[in-house]
Amino acid sequence: MLRVLALLLLSALLAGAQQFSKGNWQTDRSKRSIDLSELKLGGPPKDGIPAIREPKFVSTKDAASWVGGGEPVIVVELEGDARAYPLQVLIWHEMVTDQIGGVPLLVTYCPLCNSSIAFDRRVDGKVYDFGVSGMLRHSDMIMFDCQTDSLWQQLTGEAVVGALTGKRLDVVTSQVVDFASFAKSFPDGKVLSKATGHNRPYGTSPYAGYEQSGRTMFPVPLERPIGAPLERVVSFTLEGKSRAYTFGRLRQSGVIDGKIKKTRYVVFYDKAAVSAMGQKSISGSRQVGSAGVFSPELDERVLKFRLKSGKIVDKDTGSTWNVLGMATEGALAGKRLKPIQHGVFYAFAWMAFAPKTDLIGAPVLGPGGGFVGRPGGIGGVPDAGAGPR
Repeated sequence: MLRVLALLLLSALLAGAQQFSKGNWQTDRSKRSIDLSELKLGGPPKDGIPAIREPKFVSTKDAASWVGGGEPVIVVELEGDARAYPLQVLIWHEMVTDQIGGVPLLVTYCPLCNSSIAFDRRVDGKVYDFGVSGMLRHSDMIMFDCQTDSLWQQLTGEAVVGALTGKRLDVVTSQVVDFASFAKSFPDGKVLSKATGHNRPYGTSPYAGYEQSGRTMFPVPLERPIGAPLERVVSFTLEGKSRAYTFGRLRQSGVIDGKIKKTRYVVFYDKAAVSAMGQKSISGSRQVGSAGVFSPELDERVLKFRLKSGKIVDKDTGSTWNVLGMATEGALAGKRLKPIQHGVFYAFAWMAFAPKTDLIGAPVLGPGGGFVGRPGGIGGVPDAGAGPR
């Protein structure tokens, strides 16, 4: 028995050492909340995918010369400062360190999970800098902070290995929409420039064909197998309960309202945005749409919404609303709904970290659990070898 335990311990240590074989790591591996064997090498070494740490911005007018109207951008608005981070840039760098007003910001994008999340870089009052570790867990990017080399799970914002294990980054509200919607809603907004200091073929996707493959590049354990693991879902958590709607369901309705316990919500969908993961040329990729989740309460009343002639309108005044939760026409023009923190991810990614989620709109297979993905890694995925990973 002791020999078996010793072999298991040695195996775990070797597995952990392998993950840290690329790069000069100073991580305190004695502190962790996960098994080190869950960390997988994604291909590039530490900082092999270079984070953008000194971002430059251009006007929406200048950006329109190289960002297609349907291209997806991550939108963050703080203190009246609206910024868009095109996925055609983020897909090559995966994170941007920024500062808006008094908020030190980290904007992240994991292509393999289609997860775009913005964070406040402060932990216990101290500002941290971040980079791309080159590791994955459940096919999701593992970040590291430059001060302690602790490892952070992108999708949850939690430190899982190192001195800061158990700490969480606060999420900053963001939304992925088509560039045209951002430019129209925020004509004075700023757009992350492709002048990054790195030579990359911005505008092209190194993961072309990934979505069409129907499978993840790396195995991902799931409590409940997903019928369509690469289907997009918009997901959110209210009063301790998580809910997710597939984009297939949203395409049917355009707008969905609901309630979790006592909290009301409304989900808006717009078809304009294209996929950053579909074809080599992002601007020419297929339309997949975008979504936003909001509180329907406005000026002490609860609005009801419906789809009319392809537009989202409220039943009370007939005002027209866009996917950013802004009233663009009618009696309520200029009004905005309060966003509810949400994200758009591939179904497998959200369900890997929130398996108890109420998933609406796609088949969830039996309770047996299992894996999705290719046990051998990325083989067979079109153009996978051309990408950062």
